[in-house]
Amino acid sequence: MLIDTHCHLDKLDLTPYNENVKGALDAAANNGVKQILTISVDLESFSNVHEFTRQSGVFSSCGVHPLHTEGLLDDAERLIQLASLEKVVAIGETGLDYFYEKDLAVHAAQQKSFALHLESAAKLKLPVIVHTREAREDTLALIREHGDTDVGGVLHCFTESYEMAAKALDENYLISISGIVTFKNAAELRETVKKLPLDRLLVETDSPYLAPIPHRGQKNEPKYVKDVAQFVADVKGVRYEELLEITARNFHEKFRKVIRDEVLIESC
Repeated sequence: MLIDTHCHLDKLDLTPYNENVKGALDAAANNGVKQILTISVDLESFSNVHEFTRQSGVFSSCGVHPLHTEGLLDDAERLIQLASLEKVVAIGETGLDYFYEKDLAVHAAQQKSFALHLESAAKLKLPVIVHTREAREDTLALIREHGDTDVGGVLHCFTESYEMAAKALDENYLISISGIVTFKNAAELRETVKKLPLDRLLVETDSPYLAPIPHRGQKNEPKYVKDVAQFVADVKGVRYEELLEITARNFHEKFRKVIRDEVLIESC
C-alpha cells in the first residue's frame, strides 16, 4: 500500500483539476496511492482540512504549525476537542522552527505551544507530527519532557542529522522522508536514510511544497509520493514493493485510528 503520510490538500493547486480536489485524489489513486493524511497547520482553518476526510481513504491531523505565530497555543482545550473528532488520527503539525523565526520571544511561545500539543497527544493517545528546523536539542528535550513514548510520533520532512534521528527513534518516533531526498544537494540526508532502519521510515510529499525530481519546479501533489518511495527504495537497496509493504505497516502501527481497509477509490 502506497501512502502519502503528510500533505496539505487544502493548499493544493487544483487548477489542472477544475478546482475539484477529487481530480487530485483520482490522480493519486491512479498512481497507486491508497491512503492520504492531510495535515492541519492552524485551528482556524481546521474545519476545511477535516472536510477532506469525507473522501474515502483520507484522514487528517489537528494542530498549529510553529510558524503560525498568531495562533500558537496557550491553552489546549480547543485542540483536544477538535482532535477527538472521527478520522483525526494525529496531533500536529507542531514543533519548533528556529530557521525562519529568530525572535527568542517567539521561540518561547513555540516551545509552550509544542509542549501543549505533546501533552494533549498523550491524553488522547495520538501520535504527534513534528516540524523541526535548527532546533534539535530543544525539540528532543520537549519530546522527552512532555511526550508519551508509548505512542510517540513522527519527525516529518526530515532534514536534520542522523544523530537527531537516532535519538528520536529512542523516543518511539518515525522518520518521514519527503521529496527533498531526491535533490542534488541532499547527499547528507541520503546517507542518513541509508543508516536508518526501514521499519522506522515513512514517505510523504508535504505537497504542495517540495516536488521531487523529476517534477522539481512544479506544484507538488500526492501522486508524486510514488517518486519519493521509489527513490527511497533505491537508496535503501530494496525492492519498491518491499518498501511499500514496510512503510505502510509502519504507518498503520503508528496511526492506530486509521481504518486500514478504507482506501481511495480508483478512478476508471
